[in-house]
Amino acid sequence: MNCIIASTSTIHGSDYLAYLKEPLQNLYKGVSQILFIPYARPGGISHEEYTAQAQKGLAFLNVEVKGIHEFENAAQAVKNAQAIFTGGGNTFLLVSQLYNQKVIETLKEVIKQGTPYLGTSAGSNICGLTIGTTNDMPIVYPPNFKTLGIIPFNINPHYLDPDPNSKHKGETRETRIKEFHKFNAIPVVGLREGSWLRVKNNSIILEGTLNARVFEQNQEPYEVEPNTSFKDLS
Repeated sequence: MNCIIASTSTIHGSDYLAYLKEPLQNLYKGVSQILFIPYARPGGISHEEYTAQAQKGLAFLNVEVKGIHEFENAAQAVKNAQAIFTGGGNTFLLVSQLYNQKVIETLKEVIKQGTPYLGTSAGSNICGLTIGTTNDMPIVYPPNFKTLGIIPFNINPHYLDPDPNSKHKGETRETRIKEFHKFNAIPVVGLREGSWLRVKNNSIILEGTLNARVFEQNQEPYEVEPNTSFKDLS
């Protein structure tokens, strides 16, 4: 496998994908065309507009970006792709579309065979075992919550630490993940903004400048530093 699984596409004060420029130059080395999957955007922006945004963000690579919606057969487009990028948005919508277009098994297959893959936000959520730890509202109901399973745990992108000065009395992100673990044994990695996982063959390494927070059933959450390996987290 050859993947970047990123918490977000854009960090504060930065252009779209700019903070990932060097990692993406390595990920997509030798690639002339990237297949973009824009299925996660529920409204306000069309698939064409979202693909144009991806093309602009990846302009530094001097590659062509084509949206999966431009192809008559989505699964065949995935199978033939030199490289793939799945953008963020609503994870429930993304997964619903991947199942409805009969793409999800093919996507899993080509990633495991080594097709370079970038996921941001919702596109990262689908790399885990399920979408049970997404932050998104279930605006549609996908046929299944199971996803690609290219990593042996779940992701919580955009992970937020509790703000001790906040007057908000609702559940924190940590509380919600602990609720998930009342019914599920799957570990969860909370990725803070600007962090990503670099997956290369059987290696899974935390990259970026920030720690990640790891949640395992019946254990206290703990912090891990950049360059930590998640190979044995399952």
